[in-house]
Amino acid sequence: MYQPRFEKILGLNFFIGSADEAIDRLRNTGGLVVVPAGPALNALSTNPAYRQALLAADLIITDSAYMVLLWNLAHLRFLSSKKRINKLSGLKYLRALLQQPDFRTPGATCWIMPSSQSAERNRSWLHQLGIELADENLYIAPIYTSTPQDPALIALLERTRPRHILIGLGGGVQEPLGHYIKQNLSYSPSIHGVGAAIGFLTGDQVHIPVWVDALWLGWLWRTLSNPRRFLPRYWAARHLATLLLRYGSEMPPLKI
Repeated sequence: MYQPRFEKILGLNFFIGSADEAIDRLRNTGGLVVVPAGPALNALSTNPAYRQALLAADLIITDSAYMVLLWNLAHLRFLSSKKRINKLSGLKYLRALLQQPDFRTPGATCWIMPSSQSAERNRSWLHQLGIELADENLYIAPIYTSTPQDPALIALLERTRPRHILIGLGGGVQEPLGHYIKQNLSYSPSIHGVGAAIGFLTGDQVHIPVWVDALWLGWLWRTLSNPRRFLPRYWAARHLATLLLRYGSEMPPLKI
C-alpha cells in the first residue's frame, strides 16, 4: 500500500499523498493546510509574512502543476523512486473535504469569502449539496494587509467554534491569514486555505471540470476564460524555475 510522505522543496515540507490521506492527518489534531500556487511561491524570497505562514503550516499540498513538473524533470533519473512527486490540487482536496460527514453537519464550518456576492453564491451551492450555512457560518473578509489582523473574525470563531475554517481568498493573503487565525484561537480547528477552489465549483470563478483538473490543466482553463487577467499571473510563475534550479530543496534567502 502506498504510504504518504513529505518532500522538501524550496525549504518547505510538501505532503505527497492523496486528498483523503491529507484530510485524515488533521482529523483529530486540526491545523493549517495551505495550497500554494506556482505564481505565489515566487514570493518566498520577498514576502516575509507569506514565507513564515508556509513554514508554520501543518500541511502543504502540491497544488502547482508547474512546480511538480519542474521537480520531476529535475529528478528524472529518480522518477521510479521516492524522488517523484504527485500533484494534489486544491480543487481535488476540496471535493474530498465536502464528502466528509463531520464537514457536512450544521455549524461545522465557517467560510471566509471575499465579497457578499461570493458568500451568497457559496451558500446557495452548498445548500444544493445538503450543507446548510447560517449567517454566522459566513464571514466577509475586509481588505487585509500583508500581515492580517482581524479581532472581529477571531471573536466570531471563538463564539461559534467551527471544526473547519475555509479561507476562500487569494494566494499570498490567505496563508498569512490562516497563520494568524491558528495563532490566535484558543482551540485547534482545521484551517483550509483553499483559495479559489470553491469558486471553480460554484461558478464564482470559471468552472473547472474534473477531467481538466485531472490533466493538470486548470491553469490553462482559467487563462482561456480570461487571458487578460490570468496570462500575466501564470507568466510570472516562470521565475519559479529559476528558484528551483538554484535552490532545489533549500529555502531561498529572504530579500527585503
